[in-house]
Amino acid sequence: MKTIEKNYDFDNKTGRNHEGPNANIPVKRLTAGSIIGDNVENYEGENLGTIDDLMINIQTGIVEYVVIEYGSFLGLGGKMFAIPFEELELDEEKECFIVSRDMNYLKNAPGFDQNHWPDTNDHTEYLNQVTQYYQVANGMYV
Repeated sequence: MKTIEKNYDFDNKTGRNHEGPNANIPVKRLTAGSIIGDNVENYEGENLGTIDDLMINIQTGIVEYVVIEYGSFLGLGGKMFAIPFEELELDEEKECFIVSRDMNYLKNAPGFDQNHWPDTNDHTEYLNQVTQYYQVANGMYV
C-alpha cells in the first residue's frame, strides 16, 4: 500500500486542505465564502450575529468592513451593521470571529435595514458614523 506524505506548506500555498483538527492553523488567509455566514461572538460567548457580507475597498483591495446581521429570524427583522474588519479576531478553535465589544455596544452601533442598504462609496454619512463610533480613521484606529 502506497503512503502519501503530506506537505502542509505546499497544501497551504495551493489551498488544498489536509486532514486533522489543526489543518489550517495558523490561519493566514480565508476565502470570502468561508467567512460569510460565520458567527460573531464576544469574549463572554454572547452571539452577536453572523457575517452577511464583506465591504472591500476596490482601490486598495483591503476588506474595510464586515456586514453583520443580528436578531433576524429566517432573514426577517433584525439589524444589519457594518463593523470595521480590524474589530474582528478569528477564534480558530470555535471557528467563529470574536469582537471585544459587549452586546449593548453593538446594539447601539449605526445600523440599517436589510432592504435599505446605505450608500457606502466615498465615506458617506453612514460610514462616517461607523468610523466615529468605532473610533477608526481612514481604516486605522484613532
